[in-house]
Amino acid sequence: MSSQSPLSDAAPSPRQRLRANLRMVAALGATMTYHEAASAIDLAPPHVIHSVTSLLEELMDEDAALGHPFIAALVVSRVDGLPGLGFFETAARLGRFAGEPWSAEAMAWHAAELALAHAFHAEDPA
Repeated sequence: MSSQSPLSDAAPSPRQRLRANLRMVAALGATMTYHEAASAIDLAPPHVIHSVTSLLEELMDEDAALGHPFIAALVVSRVDGLPGLGFFETAARLGRFAGEPWSAEAMAWHAAELALAHAFHAEDPA
């Protein structure tokens, strides 16, 4: 009997697939919408946006633990080009943002975080 875990040969998780897709977006210097992010990793209804939001918050936890810019900054609303409330709340919980969501301060902070994420994650091989 093999001592190898049955998960060792498993396909990448949705979180891993999302990070890989976002790295490609970072390399292009682009952003993507929540729907595009969900579609890119084949999330199925119901609650697609909630599912992608949860995955993005997991990515933010990982990035914060490693001291990396938030790759989740690349996912924005098609309406206003900004991340949703959960992005700012998670950034605040992780000690990286202390303002009001959708304020001028939040827009400036997101723009700076987006630039950092583009530069870092486009180069990041991990």
